[in-house]
Amino acid sequence: MSLPKRAEFTIIDDTFTPAMITAQVPGAVWGAVLGVELVHVGSFGTTSIDGSGRRPDEHTLFRIASMTKSFTAATLMSLRDDGALALDDPVAAHVPELAGLRGPTSDSPVITLRHLLSMDAGIATDDAWADRHLDASAAELDRYFAGGVTFAVAPGTAFEYSNLGYAILGRVITNVTGRPFQQVITERIINPLGLRDTVWVPEARHDDVAIGHRLVDGVPVVDVAPLGDGGLAAMGGLWSTIADLARWTCFIADAFPARDDADDGPLRRATRREMQQVWRSTPLEIEQVGDGGGWQRAGAVGYGAGLDVFDDLRLGPMAGHSGGLPGFGSNMRWCIERSLAIVALGNLTYAPMGRTLRNAFDALVRADVVNALAPRRVVAVSAPLTAAAVALVELLNEWDDTTAGAVFEDNVDLDDVYNRRAAAARVLRERVGVLTLDRIEATTAVAAKAFVRATRGEVTILFDLSPRRPPRVQFYEVTVVEPELPPADELAAGEAVAVDVDVAVDGDIDGDIDGDIDGDAATER
Repeated sequence: MSLPKRAEFTIIDDTFTPAMITAQVPGAVWGAVLGVELVHVGSFGTTSIDGSGRRPDEHTLFRIASMTKSFTAATLMSLRDDGALALDDPVAAHVPELAGLRGPTSDSPVITLRHLLSMDAGIATDDAWADRHLDASAAELDRYFAGGVTFAVAPGTAFEYSNLGYAILGRVITNVTGRPFQQVITERIINPLGLRDTVWVPEARHDDVAIGHRLVDGVPVVDVAPLGDGGLAAMGGLWSTIADLARWTCFIADAFPARDDADDGPLRRATRREMQQVWRSTPLEIEQVGDGGGWQRAGAVGYGAGLDVFDDLRLGPMAGHSGGLPGFGSNMRWCIERSLAIVALGNLTYAPMGRTLRNAFDALVRADVVNALAPRRVVAVSAPLTAAAVALVELLNEWDDTTAGAVFEDNVDLDDVYNRRAAAARVLRERVGVLTLDRIEATTAVAAKAFVRATRGEVTILFDLSPRRPPRVQFYEVTVVEPELPPADELAAGEAVAVDVDVAVDGDIDGDIDGDIDGDAATER
């Protein structure tokens, strides 16, 4: 048994182990991915309580349930990329059995593949029912189709999680390719990525398999034999390991940032990025964390193509998916702007892997591990941004209208005429001295902040470029931060002064900048 460990991530073990004990999960395994490497694995308990079990590791097979949806979505998107279908095709165009499918109201739109991919079709949420029909035959699925579906809301109006919707997508893959969707997903996605332990039937390749369990009167017992690989398996039938899922999360996350590198792999980077965009938003979630002195965790969540998409104030944008079936619970989540992911698998019905995984990320944040090991990806400073920052500093040092005309778009002079801007630059120079460009931090390829050293203080220049080619500066804003304290009656001791020069000189070009603007207002702006 090989369990890679990294000291900084043992805090994940400290989060998962007590949570698994409390939830009475017989066995669990979790892993942290940093960059493109599985760097830490923790585990707990046993693969089975019947005496035949062993401690699980990164190579132990668990059923991953709805995490399968990301593989199904990736396969459908690859068929889209190949021109075999379009996401806005009506479902009935590829599943004739659903030719009579209609929304709940006469004004409902035609249901499309995109609706199903993004949980936007309005079909009633069906976890309890679908989880017990994973092995439905093709004939049974035909009978479900013939009987029609129940809608919770009109298509295209709200998020409504539908396993049946992904079963329909499985049928789309089958009908478009003429082969079982399981075979197509394996050939198009799983095999090219070398995911040798990601399978539909575990006995076909693996003997290290976690046995599913459930709680009966608060006591874990071995669950009934897992349902087979049937017509609904596109929504949750796969088995996999921490090692394989680490590779899967790396492949999806590596779509960012967009770049000119070779675009290798079974799915284009642009398509993988598309999967991780919010196609259908969900209501804001607020969760109480901890007891008594705990705190609230709020998050904006949406659904892309087979993936949940999150916006975390501390970690930035994230993506992933949960999984739950009789006998198993699972979760995977990664930071889109950081090279960090966590995957967790447990062998208890609906084991709380998602909630525990979120708590593990919280623990890493509180311990300052995330920023130290996986800082947010730095946006590359483009050549036009560099040229603009250099030109802006030169202009502020010595204003020249001809040079300004070559640097700025025409709106700059219209927004505030050059002679006023020249006067502001002169006042700035008199106040802080000669400016020297220090560094540039970009937010996009056309927007940045320049950090500038001055003889008597520091200056920042916020600026962005126009959309036309070649781009020119369409807006800039100068802020001065002086290390010297002003008189005590102007500002409380210990604070710095932040002054927006553009605003300051609006009142009196020739006057003293300090007297023309409120420091707090300038700072907020």
